[in-house]
Amino acid sequence: MEETFLPLIEAAYGLDLSDAAAAEAELTRRLPPDGEKAREINAGLAALLEQGVIAGEGELPVRYSRIAKAGPETSGFSVDVVVMNGPGPLHRHPLGEVDWCVPLEGSPTFDGRPPGWVVCPTDSVHVPTVADGTMLVVFLLPEGSIEFME
Repeated sequence: MEETFLPLIEAAYGLDLSDAAAAEAELTRRLPPDGEKAREINAGLAALLEQGVIAGEGELPVRYSRIAKAGPETSGFSVDVVVMNGPGPLHRHPLGEVDWCVPLEGSPTFDGRPPGWVVCPTDSVHVPTVADGTMLVVFLLPEGSIEFME
């Protein structure tokens, strides 16, 4: 597994995703989106994208790739990377979702939220949407649990 993702997995490990606001506050404490480590992660993700290693499937508004299935080496999370500049598919998060959002161009938001951490709580449903630019999103799914509804 690519080392770039390990700090994100470590930050998300052990969180209770039933309270999205509390989980986001803890994630921000563990790995501040405006900190030096975050800048290193974002630069690493940009390099992987430029090299064609990640998000090579599909076409905009959603390009994607699976980095790792849920397992011991990922602390039970599956890891996916998506590059978006519009809406994605409607889906449900039975166990929640932890997102690391990186701006690529413009002033993008993910579901109306600025770059950084976004948590979708346990049993939430949404159409993930990037507006006002292009964003790279790393999705961490506990046990790889997701239900597409379209």
